[in-house]
Amino acid sequence: MRYKKTKNCGEELSILGFGCMRLPATSEGKVDRPQAIQLIRYGIDHGINYLDSAYVYHGGESETILGEALLDGYREKANIATKLPTWFIRKQDDMDRYLDEQLKRLQTDHIDFYLIHGLGKDRWDHITDLGVAEFLDDALADGRIRYAGFSYHDSPDNFKNIVDGYEWTFAQIQYNFMDEDYQAGTVGLKYAAYRGLDVVVMEPLKGGMLTRPVPAIDEIRAEANGRTAASFGLQWVWDHPEVDVVLSGMSTIDQLKENLKYADESNANRLTSSELALIERMRTTYRERTKVECTRCEYCMPCPFGVDIPGCLGIYNNSYMYDDTAQMKMVYNTYMAEGCASKCTECGECEEKCPQRLPIRETLQDIATHFGK
Repeated sequence: MRYKKTKNCGEELSILGFGCMRLPATSEGKVDRPQAIQLIRYGIDHGINYLDSAYVYHGGESETILGEALLDGYREKANIATKLPTWFIRKQDDMDRYLDEQLKRLQTDHIDFYLIHGLGKDRWDHITDLGVAEFLDDALADGRIRYAGFSYHDSPDNFKNIVDGYEWTFAQIQYNFMDEDYQAGTVGLKYAAYRGLDVVVMEPLKGGMLTRPVPAIDEIRAEANGRTAASFGLQWVWDHPEVDVVLSGMSTIDQLKENLKYADESNANRLTSSELALIERMRTTYRERTKVECTRCEYCMPCPFGVDIPGCLGIYNNSYMYDDTAQMKMVYNTYMAEGCASKCTECGECEEKCPQRLPIRETLQDIATHFGK
């Protein structure tokens, strides 16, 4: 395992982190606890020392399973990262209550890397008004957490304000070769590094979508002399010297062994010019599979009836780009419940504002049919 001494907190962290959001499951859909514990411990035994969870992962089971996995001497070998569920917070006391509950779930007296979960402009404004800075200051002072950070899910415009809004140690962003301009993106990555924050990357393989078989993509990748989809995707992120840890949600021992191998072989600026050219061709080919030419300019928003138009179109595009309707249906039903396409009344206001002149009303009808109302 390769380790990187982070510039801010100064810890030696494994460049591959274990994401505990996709733990192995039984045929009934529950977490396979024995297998999950075995998998986590195998990762630690082979050098992984950064393990990422959250209050809500696996319906709350993720933290308790991670706590069990870190018994028998494993806690001393690993750094725990977990997250405060911002959407449940109504007052400052809630922050302490959730943190104390998480410490019990994890069977530890401290959390090494504590993140404010899923920040964007609205959640940041809400949690700031409730006194999140004072909460973090107190938790750092009394030793319940060692380092404070946040994970980000919003447009690039709001990222800098959050970076500058507290003395963070680290930030966690979504980043992969298809998401250079999505959410924080490359601009956010470089800004966080410029401000001295350590950077953890989630979704380096876009939830596994960059490893799905797509014939046109597979033909391009075949020119890479055996390099797999996972190795391409992970190394593309590791190629950026601003990145400290790359998280991967591994649910099988084969995935774990494969990623451990790639971590051993990785380094910043390692991809060759020919490999980068292949990735550019893959990126172009994926984008040619786009169903709707939405640029996410958001001129169509707000919808008077509450439809999250760019969100719906983005998930719809992903289902075609990555040939993964099943996963995108799950994402749609999870994240678009409040802004789903079936809320459209076909008033046409969005089409009047759209600079691309997209047939938004017709497309929203297709989305409602494609994913189910």
